[in-house]
Amino acid sequence: MSKVDLTDLYRKIDALSKANAKLPVEIAAVAVNFSKERFRDQAWLDSTKEPWKQRKSRRVGKKRSQTLLYGTGRLKRSIRKIYADSNKVIIGTDVPYAEVHNNGGVLNSNVKVKAHNVKSFSRNRKGRSESVSAHMVKSHNRKMNTRIPARPFIGASYTLNRRIYLLAASRFAKALKQ
Repeated sequence: MSKVDLTDLYRKIDALSKANAKLPVEIAAVAVNFSKERFRDQAWLDSTKEPWKQRKSRRVGKKRSQTLLYGTGRLKRSIRKIYADSNKVIIGTDVPYAEVHNNGGVLNSNVKVKAHNVKSFSRNRKGRSESVSAHMVKSHNRKMNTRIPARPFIGASYTLNRRIYLLAASRFAKALKQ
C-alpha cells in the first residue's frame, strides 16, 4: 500500500479558510465603495444606470454645488460597514434623513418662522410691474408638505452582486494557486 502525501491538500484548505475569513470585510468595502460611487454618478446602478431626478431649480451662489444629496458631505461620509461575519454583511448609515432620500417620501411638518424684516423690492406679477415696500413680518407657523424623490444610493443591485461574486471568485482562485 502506498502513502499519499496530503500536505498540499492541507495547505490549500488552510489557504481557502484564510481567504474565507477575510472575505466579509472585503465584501463590505466593495459595498461601501459602490454606495459612495452612486453620489459621484448621481444615478442608481442595477443592471442599467437610472439617473436621479434633478432638483427643480438651480442652486444660487458662488460656491453652491449642483451635485444632488451633497451639501456638507455628511450623508456620503456616514456610509460604513455596520456588521460583517461569514453569513452576512450589513452596510448602512446613522444619518436620520438617509432613509427618506434613499426611498423617497413626503415630509409633513409645522415650521416656526421667526419675525424678520423684508427689504423693498420690485417684481413682475400678472404682466405688470409692482414694487413692494420694506415691511416687518411677524412670527408665525407654516405647514410644510415636502415631497422628496427617491434617489437610491444603498440597496441590493445586480451590479453590486456581480462585483461581490467576482471578488469572491478571484480570492478563492488565488488561494487555490498557492
